[in-house]
Amino acid sequence: MAIGVSEFGSFEGKRVDQFKLTSDTGVEVDLISYGVAVRDWRVPVKGGLRSVVLGFDSFEPYVSDSPHFGCLAGRVANRIKGASFELDGRTYTTPTNFEDRHTLHGGPEGLGRINWTGEADSAANAVRFTHVSPDGHMGFPGTVTFTATYTLTGNRLRLEIRAKTDTRTPINVVQHQYFNLGTTSDILDHRYQITASAYTELDEDLIPTGGILPVAGTIWDFNTARTMRDADGAPIDFDGNLVLASARRFDDPIATVTGPDGALTLKLWSDKPGVQLYNSVWTDVDAGGKVFKKHAGFCLEDQDLPDALHNPHFPSIICGPDRDYTHRCDIEIG
Repeated sequence: MAIGVSEFGSFEGKRVDQFKLTSDTGVEVDLISYGVAVRDWRVPVKGGLRSVVLGFDSFEPYVSDSPHFGCLAGRVANRIKGASFELDGRTYTTPTNFEDRHTLHGGPEGLGRINWTGEADSAANAVRFTHVSPDGHMGFPGTVTFTATYTLTGNRLRLEIRAKTDTRTPINVVQHQYFNLGTTSDILDHRYQITASAYTELDEDLIPTGGILPVAGTIWDFNTARTMRDADGAPIDFDGNLVLASARRFDDPIATVTGPDGALTLKLWSDKPGVQLYNSVWTDVDAGGKVFKKHAGFCLEDQDLPDALHNPHFPSIICGPDRDYTHRCDIEIG
């Protein structure tokens, strides 16, 4: 099936491409080269197509107002405590863009704020994006070549990421899609089931303390499907990492979410050890003809454990010439 390619805008003198994937089940996914963002994702329901992700219809708001809508966040996603880290006897400093003292999602010019190069592969119904991040960009060592491939098959969108580096450097890239499977302006009454028995404890700045605690008896227990409201019906805010079972099979989904009207269900598969559950706690967007407020969408950012650079007992995120970064996740909605 032919992949539609069109001009979506321009960034720093380079054309921003939009790629339209369509599957034999009628699913449509629009990807843009800026940040490798899933701009829109439309799924057949009774009566037509339903958009299931938050995004903009024009390019400019992605630069001026987007809270990482649909993009790939990195080089190191999530937080880096104190905006610095030690590696091989050297201290590296990264930009502060969270609480004025930490680094979030690779800094203000992270992977989600860069225009990648995209190439359509109609035979595979896929788009392959590439970007070479130079040594020292956002304070990180090493020249890193990133590739990210999105493939649409039926109702399933697969993301495969690989990174090659010429020197040891930390890498942790996440897909940052904001989902809303329903027709209302919030996602509180979706039903969420996430297979995780533990979560990473956070300090007041949402930085992991290093503690890995059981979810039983806490708001983080989603082993039985439930909404994002407490027993009194009040909304619950989520912005933290769940620790997934290390012995699980990839074939077993780590999360299943059903919209409030029951029309659509999302399933997520991942080969990473954690998933950041975020329900748009800080979202306040009025741009490009769109308004998105608190709890407008939910994110399931499958990832290596956050701030692993300061917690050596977490799985290492250090890659090198002898260790490529790899990441695969599948998301199916139908």
